Amino acid sequence: MSGGIRLLLYFVGSALLSAVLGIPIVKMMKSLKAKQTVLGYVKQHEHKSGTPTMGGFIFLIPAVIVSLIEWTPFSLVSLALTFGFCMLGFLDDFIKIHYSRNLGLKPYQKIIGQLGLAAAAGYFAYASGYIAGRIYIPFLGDVSLGWGIIPFVILVYVATTNSVNLTDGLDGLAGYSSVAYFIGFGLLLYLLFKDALAAGDEAYARQLLSLAAVCVSTLGGLLGYLLFNGYPAKIMMGDTGSLALGATCASVAVFSKNPLLIATSGIMYVWTSISVILQVLSFKLTKKRIFLMAPFHHHLELKGMSETKIVTLYFFISMLGAALTIIFARA
Repeated sequence: MSGGIRLLLYFVGSALLSAVLGIPIVKMMKSLKAKQTVLGYVKQHEHKSGTPTMGGFIFLIPAVIVSLIEWTPFSLVSLALTFGFCMLGFLDDFIKIHYSRNLGLKPYQKIIGQLGLAAAAGYFAYASGYIAGRIYIPFLGDVSLGWGIIPFVILVYVATTNSVNLTDGLDGLAGYSSVAYFIGFGLLLYLLFKDALAAGDEAYARQLLSLAAVCVSTLGGLLGYLLFNGYPAKIMMGDTGSLALGATCASVAVFSKNPLLIATSGIMYVWTSISVILQVLSFKLTKKRIFLMAPFHHHLELKGMSETKIVTLYFFISMLGAALTIIFARA
């Protein structure tokens, strides 16, 4: 069976499994009283307080199960990192639920966990013969960072996981933005897989196919999850889902040697973080705010745009970013 057909089967299988799992997981989180506590200053979301959380399991379980069919070091390390960030997010969510507050792990606890997991990813990117500390720069080709790949990858993972977490602020927002992300990287990895086959490097082609399987399995899982997370959401992914999702985003980019293309496929993740940074800097330096509220999606809400329109806008821009990912990767 060809690699393309296998990837399509993984996508369909993951999507169907997540759609089926969603029903009992929503019921279970309700029965466990695993409810979201909304930040007090986000007045427009007060009605969402009490919505079940930790819905990330709806797409994570199928993604992991299906991805393991095509296992290689690339996919196994990717899934291990996804699991590690998932557990970090789970602890954060558990504390929030147990103490009925929106603040879970202390910032230093969360960053220590993120740095430790990201350092492991950095070491793998340095030690793996298929990556060997190299990244692809559009129009220039592969560039070796040597041991510098380790701090660089740490930065990529910490920035990406926290950016996805910040984007998870409206029903379906992080989900649809991530759908576009994995469409872009899924197509890119399939093209890289075909290139490796054409070059006669079957071992590397298998690594890339397994990474593509992680992409399409996560993509399918997200589509099933969005049946329950689309407006009005029946469940939220929580940090359990958003940190794990960010780790998967970082892994498929770093292990394919394309971490710089997170800026295109993940364009709305990047903008979300930039909007927060700009808001903080502006207030500290001038005591004035650039936006009505940060992240930017809350600014759009306060300007009168509906949640569904904001999600549509983010998905539209993210799909354009996914197209740019393919263009820049083949430049």
